[in-house]
Amino acid sequence: MSNLILGISAYYHDSAAALVRDGKIIAAAQEERFTRKKHDAAFPAKAIGYCLEEAGITLADVDYVVFYDKPLVKFERLLETYLGFTPKGFRSFLTAMPIWLKEKLYLKKTLKQELSQLSGLKESQLPKLMFTEHHQAHAASAFFPSPFEKAAVMCLDGVGEWATSSVWLGEGNRISPLWEIHFPHSLGLLYSAFTYYTGFKVNSGEYKLMGLAPYGEPKYVDLILENLVDIKDDGSFRLDMRYFNYATGLTMTSARFHDLFGGPPRKPESEITQREMDLARSIQVVTEEIVLKLAQAVQRELNVDYLCLAGGVALNCVANGRLLREGPFKDIWIQPAAGDAGGAIGAALAIWHEYLEMPRQPSPQDSMQGSYLGPRYSSAEIVTYLEGEGVPYHLLEEESFSDKIAEILAADKVVGWFQGRMEFGPRALGGRSIIGDPRSRDMQSVMNLKIKYRESFRPFAPAIKAERVSEWFVHDRASPYMLIVAPVVEGKRIAMTGEQQQLFGVDKLKVPRSEIPAVTHVDYSARLQTVHAETNPRFHALLESFERQTGCPILVNTSFNVRGEPIVSTPEDAYRCFMRTEMDCLVMENVLLHKHEQPAWQDSGDWRREFELD
Repeated sequence: MSNLILGISAYYHDSAAALVRDGKIIAAAQEERFTRKKHDAAFPAKAIGYCLEEAGITLADVDYVVFYDKPLVKFERLLETYLGFTPKGFRSFLTAMPIWLKEKLYLKKTLKQELSQLSGLKESQLPKLMFTEHHQAHAASAFFPSPFEKAAVMCLDGVGEWATSSVWLGEGNRISPLWEIHFPHSLGLLYSAFTYYTGFKVNSGEYKLMGLAPYGEPKYVDLILENLVDIKDDGSFRLDMRYFNYATGLTMTSARFHDLFGGPPRKPESEITQREMDLARSIQVVTEEIVLKLAQAVQRELNVDYLCLAGGVALNCVANGRLLREGPFKDIWIQPAAGDAGGAIGAALAIWHEYLEMPRQPSPQDSMQGSYLGPRYSSAEIVTYLEGEGVPYHLLEEESFSDKIAEILAADKVVGWFQGRMEFGPRALGGRSIIGDPRSRDMQSVMNLKIKYRESFRPFAPAIKAERVSEWFVHDRASPYMLIVAPVVEGKRIAMTGEQQQLFGVDKLKVPRSEIPAVTHVDYSARLQTVHAETNPRFHALLESFERQTGCPILVNTSFNVRGEPIVSTPEDAYRCFMRTEMDCLVMENVLLHKHEQPAWQDSGDWRREFELD
């Protein structure tokens, strides 16, 4: 008789569900993919429905439902924070309390009602409902699927109940907490304060801040270290809360912060200046210093060879790259859904290994299965949809499939790639991707401006055959989840002229840096995805065909969506996105569509207003 555990993350941002059967992850998905509302925080009814359907079961078959957070502990933190800062936080207190008193404080009741409504079961018939702590769920998601028998675990995020940074020791089927840093002192919220100040959206614009950093100079590092944050030798830190407003106010930064950096926050969507680039570079430098110091202290304390990471800060792939190259560990493993969505997997695995005391057998790769844990569609289902819409298409033979698509890509065409199971986590990894030729000098700006409709500076990632990675990048191991930035090897770089070296800001973007300019950032780095025949045979085969035709084992890989839209989930989502952008071709399983053959696309109103900008 198998044991089924449903993990749920909800009500903050990136709601998700994950189903674990006898310790194996069967399915996991974020609610946003189904509702088409980015970072959807609502109860993940559709994600749960998908997980149950994938396993061929109903909720009545599930043994445990587990939530990734302890709401009463979080409520205690809110009350203590407001009391600690009175009377300053009163306005924010009045805003937060009605929601807490109405919904979040009685979360057990709310969850039971939602599950009852979803399943048709009476509350008394529901599976047993359990709760993990927020950082416990993060730590479990980092260690239990990792390939290590024993490892240090660091969880770095905005805030859970009280913890903002926590350190654990993972060994066998246990994770033991060692120490934590408490709210309001938070590396995640420090980074988010600069995200807000530079005019980007908190909880989604942090990627932009990281992408902007290489265009700037670290001019504000001393100002940050002298005023905002006190970093100890062991990486522990304290923030001067006079500069921040998030503990009690409705914004991230205070008037004192604005005075320190010479003006109010940048207005969203206004021009990005050199000042924002310098601020981005400065906070990135400070973040990397804290992460490296923390890692060194943890390694000294625990004397272990391996490190696992989760929490939103673990998505900072530039810091991860430095940690791998300069840090004290032999290897690191990062949960691909490092943010709150991954808490659903962590909560379920924590119940299996810790509460039920089930043993753990680490897999040599990891047990995330490439993070391909979402829904898939057959060629027959895709054809049925297209024929229902009267859409012209071509059915490709399996034998010639990869060669045909590689040929299209080598002709500098941009292709929507919809194959196999949808990815879990924030990155498209060759399941729901937009792909192109990395040798093209124009590909980055074409993809950003004509396909993604987003800022021109935002970098794209190279997807490379795993067995070729060290020929192109200063990197010698797997990086399947696009979570590590590595330099391009010297032999593939293009040296800059003296004139080019004088360029500032986004002007640097126009200078090709390497033989693969579309994926080489201005500092000669790239955010790596190694593609493995074991986890994604079809994408790997495409890279092999592309290499045979061009000599290059790499493709540009970006997520299949436009700015502000969640990654596509269904054939209908994919076709709509394809028709709204300047993509040349769409390939869904064995079905190929050419843009020039499609009927004219009709949209009611301006569709770009449909998605709130990220």
